[in-house]
Amino acid sequence: MNPLAAGADHLLVEAESVTQFTWDYEPSNTQLTRLYEKGKVSQWNATTDVDWSPDVRWGEPDPSMTDEERAMIGSFLNLDAPDSPFAGMTEEQRAVVGWELQAWMVSQFMHGEQGALVATARLVETVPDIESKYYAANQVNDEARHVEAYATYLNSKLPGHEYEISGPLEALLVDIMTEKRWDITYLGMQIMVEGLALAAFGMGNVMFNDPVIKQITDLVMRDEARHVAFGVLALKEVVPELSAAELADREEFLLEATDLMYRRFLLEQLWERLGIDVAAGKEFATTNPLMIMFRQVLFSKIVPNVNKLGLMTPRVRQCFEDLQVAQFADQLDTASEELSSLAGAESLADIARTAG
Repeated sequence: MNPLAAGADHLLVEAESVTQFTWDYEPSNTQLTRLYEKGKVSQWNATTDVDWSPDVRWGEPDPSMTDEERAMIGSFLNLDAPDSPFAGMTEEQRAVVGWELQAWMVSQFMHGEQGALVATARLVETVPDIESKYYAANQVNDEARHVEAYATYLNSKLPGHEYEISGPLEALLVDIMTEKRWDITYLGMQIMVEGLALAAFGMGNVMFNDPVIKQITDLVMRDEARHVAFGVLALKEVVPELSAAELADREEFLLEATDLMYRRFLLEQLWERLGIDVAAGKEFATTNPLMIMFRQVLFSKIVPNVNKLGLMTPRVRQCFEDLQVAQFADQLDTASEELSSLAGAESLADIARTAG
């Protein structure tokens, strides 16, 4: 569905939803209650818990990397091949490319986190059970903090280098926010967008060039794992009850969302800003061995969660095989990972001490 209006500084989406109140205040999902308790004691403050004092010097090469390491990476990436968009660039120019990639990734993190902020606020309104409303409300606070932290970083440390939201991410957010079925909101935001973000944060921290953004992303990652786990725990009770027609709808949504997330990381905006032919840049992103590995890692959190939920239909599996990510299907899902960290906690007070 198309948005009502879109501009450089806004997006208007007409949405229809059904508000659900519940008068049953007795939690019944003990795993979700444990996750909620962990969320309550895992809060942080972007103003006081991030050291904003280090200078961020745009364009400077990573001081921790030796010339030999740069040469090895350049060889692995085949940067000097005749058809490479980086052929003929100096090391200084390649350093700027790295900074542009960082600015693009952080900008998309910020936009995606605002999407999560708005979508999770919708879940508070639309989910049927009280413990899901509790957790979603807690996550809204998390997402506001994430947007604040990334916006402060871009405004204060990389002013003038921000990127607008990418076309594929905007399209997926519109799809999510125009969907009135609350389980598809979960599927789109908690499983797809947040699942990919969880892996992207980890990859980004390996690539980022300054300590400020590394601090922020470390803090955000702790929250994101809980958020994805929330989606898995909420949906695992829903999917088995779907009819064949309903399951087909969720399958179609998954396939479309996967395509949009794949196209998001062909980096069209980056090539445009660098003055590189967009078609050549996208071809490089499609075929370069490191970019292929990068996309595989990005889907490493999505695939096992989709499998855990029973949504690994033949069409979805074929899609994941085409993207060379189906091998992640049998890895541990995010909910199991999160709950294992609380395995020794027998009471809610124990959970608070363990998480804190």
